[in-house]
Amino acid sequence: MEHLTTLNTYFRLFDEARTSERAMDDLLSLFTPDVEIVLNGSPRTGFEGFVRAFYANNRDIKHMWDRWELRSDGSYQTNWAVCGQTSTGSVYVQTGVDIARLNEEGKIVYLENVPTDKGAFATYK
Repeated sequence: MEHLTTLNTYFRLFDEARTSERAMDDLLSLFTPDVEIVLNGSPRTGFEGFVRAFYANNRDIKHMWDRWELRSDGSYQTNWAVCGQTSTGSVYVQTGVDIARLNEEGKIVYLENVPTDKGAFATYK
């Protein structure tokens, strides 16, 4: 149950952290410093650089997500949808799947974002 709380908090704080440094600090505390992030097939290490770049390119954002489901390999998966407004004022909608693994301390060590739109996140490669 603790892992599910962490994962739900991740989505909630992702939306809040855009306008709150406290929420940003809380969001970053959910991840290990060397977390592996995979965005639409492109791996990177660390979460902070991605999230700060994401907010530089987005004026507003709101996530919705299904229940996180435990998978046979010990990871968790959920479907998500997001609506947002870019820094240039365009609005968009995205859907996809997140896959996450947590360590024994309950920190996220792996997060894979698989958007339905294969061109999503090209800006962050």
